[in-house]
Order: sequence, then structure tokens, then C-alpha cells
Amino acid sequence: MYISDIMSTQLDTITADMKLSHAAKLMREKKRRYLPVVDDEMHLVGLMGRKELASAEPSAITTLSVGEVNYLTSKITVGQLMKKRPLTCFPDTLVEEAGYMIRQHKVGCLPVLDDDRLVGVVSETDILDFFLDITGCGLTETTRIAVMLPDQKGELGKLLNAINEFGGYIATIVSPVERDEQGRRTVIIRHRSDHPVTLDRHLQELGYELVVERLPQ
Repeated sequence: MYISDIMSTQLDTITADMKLSHAAKLMREKKRRYLPVVDDEMHLVGLMGRKELASAEPSAITTLSVGEVNYLTSKITVGQLMKKRPLTCFPDTLVEEAGYMIRQHKVGCLPVLDDDRLVGVVSETDILDFFLDITGCGLTETTRIAVMLPDQKGELGKLLNAINEFGGYIATIVSPVERDEQGRRTVIIRHRSDHPVTLDRHLQELGYELVVERLPQ
């Protein structure tokens, strides 16, 4: 899947000449952790986050009065504090690639650009929701099994055929690439079956090692 499939297109944006107090109010009202900074043609010029807002807050040991602090902060613009040249991605960026970028660079979101214009924003929460979806953790009436399989061609196909032939329906499949000391990989499968206990017992009789089993609640 591509970022265009999961990004948010309902954008709240600000401009570089906007007063910081206005941007902070907008961020609170819209419950946003980040706000893209754009020009009149929706070209991205920066990114304002809570970290940048916090940098403008007065120190606890300041000798300035409340009025003086409010006066000074009212003069600060978004352009003075925003993060310039933020990390970005594109609508056709793969979801996992965007997730890797967020993880490696430790950022909370990626503005999405198309033809140099802002068309969306994808956050770490969007990425997490995507991976939760492909694992099927929100599915009901499914049995979750984790099976150790030799990391060899055809082994996964045999397991899936065994489930299908017994009347099971494969809902999701996830398999981390890491192998154990015996060269095996863990395959996590969610399946639906009229008789899940009997199906799992059948797999064990075929020689499959079910290391984790969670039946429907």
C-alpha cells in the first residue's frame, strides 16, 4: 500500500507570518501535534510542532512579569521557530518506507508532497494503525496461531493448504524475517473456522508446532 491510501487529506495549515499565539491556539483547537507551514500556493515551507512551541515558553526562573512575557511572545511569528526543510514523502511512497523514515529520524509525522505542493500528512499514529490493521488484531471470531516453520520454499504454502482443506478461512498472515537458531521463522496466522480447537489439533497432528494459540473470545 501507498501513503496516499492512509494519509490525512483534511489539512490544517498555518503560514510563516502567523503569530505564534494564533498557531498555538489553532493547534489546541484542532488537537494537532504538528501543523504544516505553507505559502499561498500550498508549497511547504516548514513544520511547526509542540516542540517548537515549547521552545518559546518562558523559563520558570524568568524575572519578567506575566505581561512582559505575553508581550514578547505575541511578537514571535511561526517563521521564527518553525522547523525548516522538514522530512517529507510522496503519495506513492510505500507505507513501510514511510514508517522506516519516521523511526530512523525520530519524527512524529511526514508532510506528503505532490508536485511540490502539500497534499496530505501521515503521522506515526497512521502508520501504527496500518500495521495493526494488517495483523488483524481488531478482528473478532478469529483464532490466532503462531507456528514455527522451516525457512524454505513451499513450507508456508503447505501450512495454508492444510488450514484451507480442513475448512478454515485465512484472515491474515504475518511473518517476521528473523529466524531462530534452527533456521525457522515464526508465522502468525489468524483464521476463522467452525471448529477452531479441532483445526488446531489437526495441525499439531500433522507435525506443526503451535507456539502460541489464542481462540476466539
